[in-house]
Amino acid sequence: MREFFLGFIKIHILHHANKEPIYGAYMMQELAHHGYKVSPGTIYPTLHVLEKNGYLQSKEHLVGGKIRKYYLITDKGKEALTETCQKIKELVDEVL
Repeated sequence: MREFFLGFIKIHILHHANKEPIYGAYMMQELAHHGYKVSPGTIYPTLHVLEKNGYLQSKEHLVGGKIRKYYLITDKGKEALTETCQKIKELVDEVL
């Protein structure tokens, strides 16, 4: 099941990064609201892979004396999100 959920998590990350800049701890909390138990050992590598692959870009900001890395969606990430949402709709229509 973990592999299926990792795909859902990536889509969820792109969805939120499309709305506003996100960071790892925020996404862990957001995903927990949807029943996903995501550890730092999962969320941060996932964010790094999405950035490495060009779907997100990061910017560091000083927050409370600590550096926090915020992630923003890129044009490539927006294209992937749009295409994925279309595929999700098709799948939901067929399966449900």
